[in-house]
Amino acid sequence: MTTEQTFIAIKPDGVQRGLIDMSSGPICAMVWEGRDAVKTGRSILGATNPLASAPGTIRGDYALDVGRNVCHGSDSVENGKKEISLWFKDGEVQSWKSAQHDWVYEK
Repeated sequence: MTTEQTFIAIKPDGVQRGLIDMSSGPICAMVWEGRDAVKTGRSILGATNPLASAPGTIRGDYALDVGRNVCHGSDSVENGKKEISLWFKDGEVQSWKSAQHDWVYEK
């Protein structure tokens, strides 16, 4: 995915605001799944504004300001599906079942 495509997907007004080429390094794209994955992921990331992020969150510990975001997380399952299709081609996302899956999801 090009830098421009990334900004269009994550921050649609980023192209107009001249944010292209503001990336500072490589990225690591991931797909998380499971019970409350979006809610849990966003909790781990912290608030968008690092000053409002709790210590121990990624943004709370590593982000400097809103304009220099260190991570992105989808805000809904629907947007997550759209973003997955932007970052990954068909067949690139592999299904995986952890050893503790049955213990975590037992009823």
